Amino acid sequence: MKNNCVFCAIAAGEIPSFKVYEDDEFLAYLDINPFSEGHILVIPKEHYENLLDVDEEVLKKLIVRVKKIARRATTALDADGFNILQNNGEAAGQTVKHIHFHIVPRKNGERLVFENTSGDMEKLKALAERLKF
Repeated sequence: MKNNCVFCAIAAGEIPSFKVYEDDEFLAYLDINPFSEGHILVIPKEHYENLLDVDEEVLKKLIVRVKKIARRATTALDADGFNILQNNGEAAGQTVKHIHFHIVPRKNGERLVFENTSGDMEKLKALAERLKF
């Protein structure tokens, strides 16, 4: 596993994922321990540890993908809104040292809680098909 990084391994196809978007530089896939239905992680395929480490040109392209994927998730899931989360450093809750953005679709009336729940792999597979570009 490159850099001992699980996200690099996912990007390289060494670890399976429920992909919803992919191009030459970026990958988006469902979080298997989601905060809500349709919780998506968006990563650059190249390894950068966090926001302070990432190349600015890569960051510009990355945030454009985040917007595009958030729009798709909101529409496909009939969500009323979404949260974008991006943690930097262990103290901020970053558990994988590879820059990534969380897109968390939201429905009106839902409590604002960021707790992982164990995902159902069959439901995630079907959901990924609904969200794919």
